[in-house]
Amino acid sequence: MSINIKHNNLIFNIALSGLVLAGGIVGLVGSSEAEQAAPALSRPALTVRTTTLREDKWARTLAANGSITPWQEAIISAQVQGLLIAEVKVSIGDHVQQGDVLVTLDNFARTGGDASARSTQGRIVAPDSGVISAANANVGSMLQPGVELFRLIRKGRLEWHADLTAEELMLIHKGMSVSIAVGEGRVIRGAVRAISPSVNPQTRYGYALVTLPESAGIIAGAFASGTFDVSGGKKALLSLPQSAVMQRGSMTYVLVVGPDNHVHERAVTVGQRNGDRVQIKQGLKENEPVVESGGPFLTEGDVVQVVKG
Repeated sequence: MSINIKHNNLIFNIALSGLVLAGGIVGLVGSSEAEQAAPALSRPALTVRTTTLREDKWARTLAANGSITPWQEAIISAQVQGLLIAEVKVSIGDHVQQGDVLVTLDNFARTGGDASARSTQGRIVAPDSGVISAANANVGSMLQPGVELFRLIRKGRLEWHADLTAEELMLIHKGMSVSIAVGEGRVIRGAVRAISPSVNPQTRYGYALVTLPESAGIIAGAFASGTFDVSGGKKALLSLPQSAVMQRGSMTYVLVVGPDNHVHERAVTVGQRNGDRVQIKQGLKENEPVVESGGPFLTEGDVVQVVKG
């Protein structure tokens, strides 16, 4: 009888241990599933600063390149033949006044004609004031009609020949203000004098001629860049730093930071640029924060940590 009681107690203890073990397993399994069900905390992909649209006042400008050219260039040549050049009185770069003697001639070298005719051909004079830009006259040379002896930049005036597309030419008008950069940091203010009515069919470029009121120290033929003030003054606009504006294919966009610190791509329309600022014409409200820099390292929906400073 006592053996049966011990046997029954043994069975009961084993069963009880099995239940405890099973309960522990169930408890472990339940704990693992709970941990998996808990939402994962999003870690910031990047620490960023934000910026918003800023109101600025800019003048709308059009940039172009071109060359410095003479306003007008007179070609000086002889109208008779058979006379020798006795003396050349000017050289390249000399400033002359209208009527100044450029060349004297040896009248006795002339073949034929009377004395009165020979005396009237004793010199060649400057037809206008200006600067000698080319000199081909040499002592002892015999004159030939129409052969170039000198070139003269009339009045010493130079101008800027700006190359422009048809679309750009349609934004230009006579009298428009222009800033031309020449030499090392020198900027000259000029005005549009003339505009070509057509473009070259091969290059697709036309030109605008800009008067330079200050030509001293400038060399004809030099390259120069300039900007046309096509707005006629400063206009109010909204802008962002260049670093906040990105390009992918044909899309220009910014990264707007939402209230939950997630970033979202927003397509924008840009306008002119001024230094490191870009005009934003459409797509963004004034108080919306956007990522100021580091945008290329972020993608749609990333979480960022925003810092001030």
